[in-house]
Amino acid sequence: MFKNRNIAILFFTLIVVMLGFGMIIPILPFLVEKFGGSGVAMGMLMAIFSLMQFIFSPFWGDLSDRYGRKPLLILGTLGNGLTMIGFGLSTNLEMLYVFRALGGILSSATLPTAMAFIGDSTNEKERGGGMGVVGAAMGVGMVLGPGIGGMMGGASLQAPFFLSAGLSFLAMTLIWFFLPESLHADKRTTAVKGFRGPQFKAMWVALFGPIGFLFVLAFMHNFALTNFEGIFAYYAEAKFGYTSQTIGIILTVVGLVSAVVQGVMTGIATRKWGDVAVVKWSLFASIFGFLLMLTAYNLGTVILMTSLFILSNAMLRPAVSSLISKRADTGQGVAMGLNNAFMSLGRVIGPVWAGMALDLNLNFPFMTGALVMLIGFVASLFYLSAKPEITESPAIAD
Repeated sequence: MFKNRNIAILFFTLIVVMLGFGMIIPILPFLVEKFGGSGVAMGMLMAIFSLMQFIFSPFWGDLSDRYGRKPLLILGTLGNGLTMIGFGLSTNLEMLYVFRALGGILSSATLPTAMAFIGDSTNEKERGGGMGVVGAAMGVGMVLGPGIGGMMGGASLQAPFFLSAGLSFLAMTLIWFFLPESLHADKRTTAVKGFRGPQFKAMWVALFGPIGFLFVLAFMHNFALTNFEGIFAYYAEAKFGYTSQTIGIILTVVGLVSAVVQGVMTGIATRKWGDVAVVKWSLFASIFGFLLMLTAYNLGTVILMTSLFILSNAMLRPAVSSLISKRADTGQGVAMGLNNAFMSLGRVIGPVWAGMALDLNLNFPFMTGALVMLIGFVASLFYLSAKPEITESPAIAD
């Protein structure tokens, strides 16, 4: 596998980007209220980030196939830092919208490019573990983000964003000086594609390609997962009367479990049983993970059930991403860009549905998640089959 230094840099970079997404969660209501906004404004600010990622991720993936991974990672971290500063300095609701949208556009260069870097630098057997590192970084960033945002936001609503900007610039510096280019010049594409818009046509074509079902799974998983992530804080407060501090403790446990599962257990499981088996069993286990959330009745059982939920669900994203990387007949950047676009689409639509479902019944979002995972599992029995693994190692990034 490629050097531990490269893993550490990518791990840190993705944590920083996800911090920017996570930190806004506990302080967003106060920012919106400060500028005279409503609940609709809060929902729009949560969705616009993922919407911009959905639109622009394939574009960045194309560029990384042409110009290499390193320039796009530098651009993504620089853009994330600058937009965080802008968000922190915003003086009205309109500025929040603008900088949140710009943050989604520029930071979306990082995830598909990091996945493509791993695809360039690992062989078939190593790739599941490599994608697990990506998932672990995202999990750590998402759990640290709300905690940092909540603690620092009590003193200053702007401070968390300036911290995120500083960390983004640090990540950019590490990439610039210490991360090698993983895509050698002879493997880059030469066609100048330019910006191709929201990629709806490419996504539609991809759905009918050899890995179309994997893209469907990427969407379904993220749609279902936001029926937990998008509403859990509101659910916990409404059903159990928990404070933000208690919710923070629960989410910290969730993040730690997710990091361990994705960063350690995914690689072990995919090497032993293969990506296809891990995907199918994760879908099956996730059905019960969502349903178990309905049985919690006190703090102990809430922590237990959320941990079991994450344990059942956390291997799915890296295993699906690994399969897409292995079976893609296009460049790694294009494949990972499309993968991220489908994931982002799930994160755009999922919270909207979860919010409406929550207004109808507190349990509906979890029931929705269970139903989506059931459909995915049954479909996987028909559309997802094992495929001979290729064990040749690509060029290793030094």
